[in-house]
Amino acid sequence: MKGIQHIEVSNRNAKYIFDLNRNITIVCGDSGSGKTTLYRMIRAFYEQGTASGVKWTCSGGKNCAVLADPNYWQQNLENIKNSIVFIDEGFNFVCSEAFAKAIKDSDNYYVFFNRERLSQLPYSVDEIYQIKSSGKKNHSFVKLFDSNENHVYTKKSAGKKFAYDTVVVEDARSGYEFYCAYFDETKIVCETARSKSKLNKWVKDYTDSNPGKKLLVIADGAAFGSEMNRFMEIYKSVKNPANVALCLPESFEWLILKSPLLREEDIKEILKNPADYIESKEFFSWEQFFTHLLVERTKDLDYMRYSENKSTLADFYKQKENAEKIIAEIKGE
Repeated sequence: MKGIQHIEVSNRNAKYIFDLNRNITIVCGDSGSGKTTLYRMIRAFYEQGTASGVKWTCSGGKNCAVLADPNYWQQNLENIKNSIVFIDEGFNFVCSEAFAKAIKDSDNYYVFFNRERLSQLPYSVDEIYQIKSSGKKNHSFVKLFDSNENHVYTKKSAGKKFAYDTVVVEDARSGYEFYCAYFDETKIVCETARSKSKLNKWVKDYTDSNPGKKLLVIADGAAFGSEMNRFMEIYKSVKNPANVALCLPESFEWLILKSPLLREEDIKEILKNPADYIESKEFFSWEQFFTHLLVERTKDLDYMRYSENKSTLADFYKQKENAEKIIAEIKGE
């Protein structure tokens, strides 16, 4: 499945209108926020059809489905194809590697009503929502986290652009190589947390040991959703939150594609409407798609060929003029 799916679910008492942009959507919120009501309406329609009194419409003509039996979720999932699958909170199987593997190659979109961290799933920070009510009947999804035009998530300004003491990235591959080269002639220290799962601990240790220093955290927003709540806990505990900023472009590869280094016109269109081009059965996360696209478009260009395993980075990307074009999307002036 691909494309933005516009959904409307309604009965006599309530109407929910929302868009699903990617294959994984998280809906969180406390009791009474409307999650349970929406789930029950969808389950009723799935089990009873129009006899339930619920109306389901999807702009892409997709059916809805639910996974509600923790003992037979695998068997049930095998029979669900090209549908919007809703899963209520409280089911432990969604946290398992087996579940992540099962949905990785499926052609469904998934909506999780969940307040817990789903670490096995690569979901975007931009696809974490809470339900907003307008009057007693109308409800919609609103993003839980908002960023500025430079993809920075923070409640306060971190001061002058890139006026940081340290920049930390989530892994030690091509992105880290790029940022090390970019900041090499500055006073800014570039570090790596080695992995997404270790990033929050790194930030906690750094801020505890360096309370007066400014830190910029850069990670792949396309797959950072499971870490966001923990980061916000750390962020709120910092003595001076203005000293910490979290920058979440979709991915490092997305930054390269976004820059003018590749002048193919269709890339601009793809980046303008990624959902129209990213087939969920082929790409578990948008980060995977952007890596694939960059590898494909540079494979015949020796000077800027991008490694699929991200082990090394061509010198072309680290040259000052080109590096400025790549980092412009998140730098801001």
